[in-house]
Amino acid sequence: MSRSSITRLGFLVPPGNPTTEPEMCRLAPKGVTVHFTRMVAKGGVPGAHDGQEERNCSQIAHLDENIELLAMVKPSVIVMAHTASSYTLGREGEAALVERLAGKFGIPFITAFGSVIAALGQLGAKRVALGTPYAAEATLRSKSHLEAHGLEVVSWKSLEDVANIYDETPERALALARGADSPGAQAVFLSGVGMPTIDVLDAAERELGKPAISSAAAMMWNALCVAGVTTPVQGYGRLLSSAR
Repeated sequence: MSRSSITRLGFLVPPGNPTTEPEMCRLAPKGVTVHFTRMVAKGGVPGAHDGQEERNCSQIAHLDENIELLAMVKPSVIVMAHTASSYTLGREGEAALVERLAGKFGIPFITAFGSVIAALGQLGAKRVALGTPYAAEATLRSKSHLEAHGLEVVSWKSLEDVANIYDETPERALALARGADSPGAQAVFLSGVGMPTIDVLDAAERELGKPAISSAAAMMWNALCVAGVTTPVQGYGRLLSSAR
């Protein structure tokens, strides 16, 4: 395969996140390479509930300099791989940021949360069950942000006893999906790219009988769509395995 036939995807990752890089590498189909730059995040311990809002604001403030570095590999799309930063921005702030950065660098720019909205639209899901590894206040902000995009959040749950999001496990993510679900939900959404999720999406869909998506799966799906890659990715839920 020649270098000219390779599609490159760029991801901006929080500095303490150990999850996104291995998950994106596993989700990338043949002919796609993934490239990463760490964002600047100041405030508290990475992955802890305390200081999360301060870290979100720090990441947003430094995006331009981080994208300038990542743009050097000439990716087909750049992804802000952090869902909670979108909750800080709000709907209008996120839309303005996406438009400004795409225009400034000449590269399509998408967010993890924007990818979730696109994915739920693709799946035809209007009523959503929400599960997060966040504190209760941040989970309610997640809920409000989904509702601002016209979705109905019929049930929601914060993962209990989280010492640090980056120490969470797929087993706990699956338990969260179960706990968040309700009969009225058309899909289950697990927010947050720091919690490992991709290994439980198939199992969650089989058990719950409905689509299960995560921030990680949604942002890879959307990045592939924007880059024009149609190759299905099997084993990680119906969103990635369906035709694009």
